Amino acid sequence: MATTTLPEAEVQPVSKSATKYVYFFGGSKADGNGKMKDELGGKGAGLAEMTNAGLPVPPGFTIQTEACREYMRLGHVSEEVDRQMEEALAHLEKLQGQKLGSGENPLLVSVRSGAKFSMPGMMDTILNLGLNDESVEALARRSNNPRFAADSYRRLIQMFGNVVLEIPKSAFDEVFDAKKKKKKAKLDTDLDAKALKEVIEEYKKVVKKHAKREFPQDPHEQLVMARDAVFRSWQNERAKHYRRINNIDDMLGTAVNVQAMVFGNLGETSGTGVGFTRNPATGVKEFYGEFLMNAQGEDVVAGIRTPVHISELRKIMPQVYDQLREITTRLEKHYRDMQDFEFTIQEGKLYMLQTRNGKRTGLAAVKVALQMVEEGLITKEEAIFRVEPNQLYDFLVPRLDEKSGKVEVLATGLPASPGAAVGQIVFTADEAVKKAGHDRKNPVILVRAETTPEDIHGMEVAIGILTSRGGMTSHAAVVTRGMGKCCVAGAGDIHVDEKKREMHVKGQVFKEGDWLSFDGTTGRVIKGELGTLPPKADDPELLQLMGWAEPFRKLRVRANADIPRD
Repeated sequence: MATTTLPEAEVQPVSKSATKYVYFFGGSKADGNGKMKDELGGKGAGLAEMTNAGLPVPPGFTIQTEACREYMRLGHVSEEVDRQMEEALAHLEKLQGQKLGSGENPLLVSVRSGAKFSMPGMMDTILNLGLNDESVEALARRSNNPRFAADSYRRLIQMFGNVVLEIPKSAFDEVFDAKKKKKKAKLDTDLDAKALKEVIEEYKKVVKKHAKREFPQDPHEQLVMARDAVFRSWQNERAKHYRRINNIDDMLGTAVNVQAMVFGNLGETSGTGVGFTRNPATGVKEFYGEFLMNAQGEDVVAGIRTPVHISELRKIMPQVYDQLREITTRLEKHYRDMQDFEFTIQEGKLYMLQTRNGKRTGLAAVKVALQMVEEGLITKEEAIFRVEPNQLYDFLVPRLDEKSGKVEVLATGLPASPGAAVGQIVFTADEAVKKAGHDRKNPVILVRAETTPEDIHGMEVAIGILTSRGGMTSHAAVVTRGMGKCCVAGAGDIHVDEKKREMHVKGQVFKEGDWLSFDGTTGRVIKGELGTLPPKADDPELLQLMGWAEPFRKLRVRANADIPRD
């Protein structure tokens, strides 16, 4: 019997199109669902699940992780990814009745990463994509708010410049800070439309100088470049470090979420916030989070302005607050775990931008697991597996007493070695020895850009080490863990001027002798002198959880000693 072989040219498209790269969500239905974290990443799966549940989610599409793996292998995506993305964009434009970056009512989108496992802040985001010299004018007319339009455009140039064109953030910050100084503006929101237009022109010059090209005016070119930059961000040093610490496979890749923009910076009836359905530090069942009116998402997390506690939203917009509480309670019950969520309010209307299982301290993990068993959400066996083994270490080291004073978080670095440290700043190892004193009665914190083996005598007497550079496997991290001391490494928002012996962060200057508190369990660096709580290995909640674990135990540990002193 004769057999016929199809020509290769005819076979090729079939195998390629067999892969669905792009998943749409919008209009109360999504191509994907919450179980598809491998393909859509945590964020994309969450957006699909919320859309299918009829929650107010701005529409968009997710480009799945296989496209990222393809990009890593080949250095570019296939034509099929481009084709499916253009198809999904056309669907989004039709649903919204807008065109990307053109017309009198231009469609603008956000481009965000989203891996299978939550990696907060490790990869990149671009907002307001689609704006250019023409569409910014259309947005100003449409919103009747030229300041909002100019603010959105300058943010795009800054984010696109930093993430896609790899221009240092500081190049844009210098321009913006100089403009604020010149206009005597204390806050970003004090700059008017005219000042922001001047900032835009100067930002474009920064792009030309550093990238040797003009800022791209074609919205489709912006989208392709942003998508590829998010794929590249999977391989940035921050993300690699984070994966190493958390044993996340390098080959998983990230998805890219492209979503219609909603604006929290349209004026005083708009805002943005992040929150948790329970307190992620203590596990207490309370609505926990922060928000800012007239702001975009990165303003809350970047500490540009001081956010307000989420309870204040009840006074400003009671209906929106009640709706947010109802939605997040539903999400927690649905996922049967504490949720970390992001939201935007555009002119009084609430939109949900994200939900995922929230990161938490060991103390919170134990409390939440016990509470959820009591509430009938999970079984005792599930509760045991909700607590990572290394989280139990939180009960064996001192902790900050956050009720003992005002908690002003200056920066968050990598939690390199757990525990709490409260002491006075020193900038050299010799100064640490001198200040700590012969009997080490004076608590000192050694603050360095990064430590070297020559600092060992200072590290020995310091009660904690803080570095602005380096990761979880840096010298500071490895040595302090071996010493059983507290360490926060790679707190990138902190600038250490070792010549002047000063630490600069959030517009504040700290000198030798100033007090700092930090938490090596969460990586938070806190201004001033907080109290500490001693370790509690006999904590009743810990004992209860360990009692539940007893029937499942297969191994008995007698001792863990490396040297006679142990």
